[in-house]
Amino acid sequence: MSEEIKKKILVADDEASTLTYLCRILERENYEVIPTTRGKEAVELTLSHHPDLVILDIVMPDLDGGEVAALISNNPHTAGTPIIFLTGILTKDEESYAGTTGKRHVLAKPVTRERLLEMIIKVLSE
Repeated sequence: MSEEIKKKILVADDEASTLTYLCRILERENYEVIPTTRGKEAVELTLSHHPDLVILDIVMPDLDGGEVAALISNNPHTAGTPIIFLTGILTKDEESYAGTTGKRHVLAKPVTRERLLEMIIKVLSE
């Protein structure tokens, strides 16, 4: 019997408590998690690990989420990697207006476990 291959998700958030929360949720759901608190490292890890999905905070100290997304999307090796922005700069109401653009999706913080997993399943099935 073959084991199901775990989906890899890179999570970049400079808030340690948020990063820990997200990693615990994803690990419990049997995802392979690649955590980082830095935008530049998120780009490097995406290039070296080729995750199935990247979850990005927008406001980070070295490179912000928009810059990270642009670098990932403009690299031919990672251009098809879907991205979920997880941000505190949008309210839940604004989240629905932000919606989806290309392979980028937006979730407002704080996010519930259910909403996060719902979005991940949706994005990974596209």
